[in-house]
Amino acid sequence: MLIKSIESKIRLATVVSVGSLTCSVIIAGFALFSAYKQVAIARQSLYILDHNVPILARQTDMQMNRPAEYRAHIDLFHSFFFSLTPDDKYIQYQMKKAMYLIDESGINQLNNLKERGYFNSILSSSSVLTLETDSIILDVPRRYFRYYGKIKIDRRSATLLRSLVTEGHLKDIPRSDNNPHGLLITGWKTIENKDLENVQKNSL
Repeated sequence: MLIKSIESKIRLATVVSVGSLTCSVIIAGFALFSAYKQVAIARQSLYILDHNVPILARQTDMQMNRPAEYRAHIDLFHSFFFSLTPDDKYIQYQMKKAMYLIDESGINQLNNLKERGYFNSILSSSSVLTLETDSIILDVPRRYFRYYGKIKIDRRSATLLRSLVTEGHLKDIPRSDNNPHGLLITGWKTIENKDLENVQKNSL
């Protein structure tokens, strides 16, 4: 009986010890998880001084804003590339800014336009090109986009309205002054660029 009593006490002590250890591990794990979560939340908090009074401001998760940055980048590139005036230096400036936002596919299209005399025709006809964005379709997981817009070409003799549809992909790169969104358009090509309307101006 004494031996059984000793064995029972040993088993009880073992159960109590294992139970205590398990509870300690669970409590410690929960404490570590809570501490990590609090640190992560704290890292997303900023304090802005307003007349020496700290005001709490919350950082926004970059990935939550990424689709908006995708659209802004696509819109900015197309604006640089297609909104032009009959000024050779301005055209060069616009193309230089646009090439910071795209890979070699943009340079290829730029060279094709030069070979076809596209920019010379803008200068010779004193054309003013204004691009209006209709919509930008995004497939975020594939980083694919399709751009829909209209180009208004205002010449001395007529005003031409042309539809524009392009497509391409997006690649993340480090941000810079010349590429504030940290994106590069890749595999860019024009799907449609056709005349919609041609209104002749009255000549005096």
